[in-house]
Amino acid sequence: MHAERSIDIKAPANAIYDLAENVARWPALLPHYRYVKVLREGAGERVAVMAARRGWIPVTWTALERLDPVTPRIEFRHLSGWTVGMEVAWKFEKIDGGTRVSIVHDLDFRRLPIARKWIGDRVIGEFFIQSIAGRTLDRMKELAESRHGPS
Repeated sequence: MHAERSIDIKAPANAIYDLAENVARWPALLPHYRYVKVLREGAGERVAVMAARRGWIPVTWTALERLDPVTPRIEFRHLSGWTVGMEVAWKFEKIDGGTRVSIVHDLDFRRLPIARKWIGDRVIGEFFIQSIAGRTLDRMKELAESRHGPS
């Protein structure tokens, strides 16, 4: 399963990165996030239990977050939940007037081997990931543009 969602934001990459990098703040910033509990923090990474909603459906997973403020780039590896093994990358690309932010998800969905492609692509990718990633990017755009204005 491969899913990618992008949005153009009229703000500099470092301002958007600063909003996104601290997952412990996500429930205060992103209404569709129910909670984030940081379990461990170290140099440039943290492990957190994350919980969001896709509509009325609650979803929960544990992820290792790796931070690269210089590039900038944020990566996650899902450690538990239905999406265990999923690799996620937040990419920040300078464009005229701001930054294109992309969230890329890759998962070799091994559960339920008979229907894994359909479940991975349609249910996990299209129904859950694209919805949650879209809401996340829309809200990050709103916050970054209201706080930092055009780059």
